[in-house]
Amino acid sequence: MKTIIGKKVGMTHIFDEAGNFVPVTVVEAGPCTVTQVKTAEKEGYDAFQIGFGKGKNIVKPLLGHLKKSKSESKILREVKIENVDDESTKVGDQIKVDIFSEGDLVNVTGISKGKGFAGTIKRHNFHRGPKTHGSHNYRAPGSIGAGYPEHVFKGQKLPGQMGHEQVTIKQLKVIKVDVENNILAIRGAIPGPRKSTVLIKG
Repeated sequence: MKTIIGKKVGMTHIFDEAGNFVPVTVVEAGPCTVTQVKTAEKEGYDAFQIGFGKGKNIVKPLLGHLKKSKSESKILREVKIENVDDESTKVGDQIKVDIFSEGDLVNVTGISKGKGFAGTIKRHNFHRGPKTHGSHNYRAPGSIGAGYPEHVFKGQKLPGQMGHEQVTIKQLKVIKVDVENNILAIRGAIPGPRKSTVLIKG
């Protein structure tokens, strides 16, 4: 199970052995604790639940749930797998960055930055209207439907909330692994602002 939860630290750059400039995102990944093992017989599917970080003011039901793993994590994520029996992982086991190595390709899932309410130009890259001959249609969406069927079709691109949604970026390369400091350097940008939680799957 090559999966770990991390906290986005920020972006920087490093130089590889050939002297090439490589933009990377630094992630403080793990250590994570396995808080629950789900099986097809009991829950209907095979999965691991892992926790990250140390939470404050944890409610009693969650404390009871975490008691067996001796974890104090508030951030929990579930990872589905094909067969629990094929894994040697048990409740209470620690997952650290050493499960990854330099050159691995990973998928990173996070919540993108929220941009608030945005118009069609910013949100969907619409063209603006003409700025000549008395036109007032600079940034309006334009026509959103015909006289028939007298309603707006579902899926029409309109103004609305932009960002703050789950995004997964695939096939990003692990450039550096720092086991002592629980740090992963991943090539390119990953979703979310600094200090946001991300899920990294190998």
